[in-house]
Amino acid sequence: MAPAIPAALHDWLTQGLTGWGWLGISVYFLIVTQLTIFAVTLYLHRSQAHRAVDFHPALAHFFRFWTWLTTSMITREWAAIHRKHHARCETVEDPHSPQILGIGKVLREGAELYRAARDDRPSIEKYGKGCPDDWIERRLYAAHANWGPILMLLVNLALLGVPGIAVWAVQMLWIPVWAAGVVNGLGHWSGYRNFQTDDTSTNLSPWGVWIGGEELHNNHHAFPSSAKFALRRWEFDIGWAAIRSLQTLRLAKVLRVAPSLDVRPNIALPDRETLKALLAHRFQAMTDYWRHVTLPALRAEIGRADGQPKLPRRLRKGLADGGRWLDAAAREKLAAFVAHRPQLATLIEFRARLATVLEERSTDASASLQRLQVWCAEAEATGIRALQEFSARMKGYALAAR
Repeated sequence: MAPAIPAALHDWLTQGLTGWGWLGISVYFLIVTQLTIFAVTLYLHRSQAHRAVDFHPALAHFFRFWTWLTTSMITREWAAIHRKHHARCETVEDPHSPQILGIGKVLREGAELYRAARDDRPSIEKYGKGCPDDWIERRLYAAHANWGPILMLLVNLALLGVPGIAVWAVQMLWIPVWAAGVVNGLGHWSGYRNFQTDDTSTNLSPWGVWIGGEELHNNHHAFPSSAKFALRRWEFDIGWAAIRSLQTLRLAKVLRVAPSLDVRPNIALPDRETLKALLAHRFQAMTDYWRHVTLPALRAEIGRADGQPKLPRRLRKGLADGGRWLDAAAREKLAAFVAHRPQLATLIEFRARLATVLEERSTDASASLQRLQVWCAEAEATGIRALQEFSARMKGYALAAR
């Protein structure tokens, strides 16, 4: 007959040092997992990768410690991989693009894609500049990345007993599932778009709560260096709420947020204020063009009973970005549809020309302004009312005073 387990050992194995029941364990689980989410979105993402906010040194180091403890991720590697994602978004060099790799692969193998990107040391060196490189980073966090999760397992065992193993297992899956899978995958696949960015980023939800505000992924791609992700009145970013609270406690300093756009009335020609605002709000301008110029014309064409085949929804969406993400066959179908509609073809041509003007990185501001003025003059000369109204509005763009 096996010897009985001592009562004290039995109690520790089943309840740990805390003696918590399932309610207490659930609260503990939510606290530690959401703290990990905050460490990733506030410190790794907004502070280190994009330099949008600085934290008090003690708080910054706590975030570094916590990400090491709960994820084994290294600050410089995470920041470098994310910076490369922005620099090479939706190309074969993007570490985790569902457009290139497939949505299933990014959802299922997000952690593996992160590890593969981490092994690309030239990219880590190129994109990881400016991140912590002190003694503890080199000798502990980077040198012994796996010690953190092992220590977390021991802490959970001590506090919760055997149930702590299950809590630890889900903790280890939390970032691979929600960040590497959902944000990197679904955040470039499904959702709504406030801005017609050069990528396929989407907002998963207007209320960024469960994953720290990262749900507002399209907003972030439109303004990567903004510490605030919620950019519409109905949107909420819990990460920004946390930053504002820390700012009140003098533990955070906001460096950059997305600039607000103002529209001045009765501007005859685009001026330097217009150009400055357009450089900051390039994606807003392209979004306005889609919503107020292309989309109404497309709806009018689709509504006509002219015997022409209807345009599938996927191809309609392709008009918003010039068909950038369509394959060759779909692009050919879209071109055939447009070829029978001269006014729509004109609008698409002017959209492409405007995108070229706004995407130029010319050091000669006068030349850029001249090209913008020519675009406006020629757009208004078409006689197309929607295009004329858009041009008149865009000429009044200016950055709102803070």
